[in-house]
Amino acid sequence: MLASLVNGQFTDTISTSDRGLLYGDGLFETLRISQAKPVFWAEHMARLERDSERLGIVFPGQQILAEEAQVLISQSKNRDEFDRGILKIILTRGQSERGYAANPDIPATRILSLSAAPQNPASYLQNGVEMRVCDIIMARSPRLAGIKHLNRLENVLARREWQDSRIVEGLLLDDRGFVIEGTMSNVFLVKDRHLMTPDLSQSGVAGVIREIILRIAGENRSMFKPVQKNLTLEDLYQADEVFICNSVIGIWPVARIEDHDFKVGKDGNPLTTELAESLNTESSTQ
Repeated sequence: MLASLVNGQFTDTISTSDRGLLYGDGLFETLRISQAKPVFWAEHMARLERDSERLGIVFPGQQILAEEAQVLISQSKNRDEFDRGILKIILTRGQSERGYAANPDIPATRILSLSAAPQNPASYLQNGVEMRVCDIIMARSPRLAGIKHLNRLENVLARREWQDSRIVEGLLLDDRGFVIEGTMSNVFLVKDRHLMTPDLSQSGVAGVIREIILRIAGENRSMFKPVQKNLTLEDLYQADEVFICNSVIGIWPVARIEDHDFKVGKDGNPLTTELAESLNTESSTQ
């Protein structure tokens, strides 16, 4: 980690009475830094404010978060690292006495940290990635569905299921057998130029890049309107193209899930390539 701020102060510690530590009572956003600016800042802030309202956490306001983000970026001494860095913003419900009940008016704890961007192989984008189906089952919780809250134990346990470096991502299903997401990503499939992604009304994280891809696809007249629906593993196996996405990686095509292979490249997954290029163009204009 290059640097961190807690409530505007340079430190990497929080109170032992903070509810984010005690109960996972909070939210987070992960943003890519490009040319000293957070990419898709407005979209991330809109989600953070919306989800804060859903959980009843006092949102500190976009202005103070923007100011603190710029302080972190400007203080970085290694310009190469921060130019390609990762900004993480955590909001917790704040500090409170012991017990689940909390004063609804206590100010949120703001934690902003800046890290170097991961050095992912270029082959992930060019040749696609391999996925496995995880054993852990995603719980259904409509009240929390879509929110990027701090309770990520299902994802942590799922990622512990494999050590094979050839497998880049794991696929998570719910108790009905419906595909929800990857351990760190959202999932899309293409069938006959129809773009589909799992319905997240019961569980999972509705990622910012997922939302942007749905918007880009919806504005593309050469495509059918994108659909959010319940999808099974068989739907993925029968797809023409499969890809995953998040704010750090953008879009990666999927070349293999278990023993099912997919063609990758302009001839193999043209819509994935088209969407990746559109997303890259839009992010570069931020």
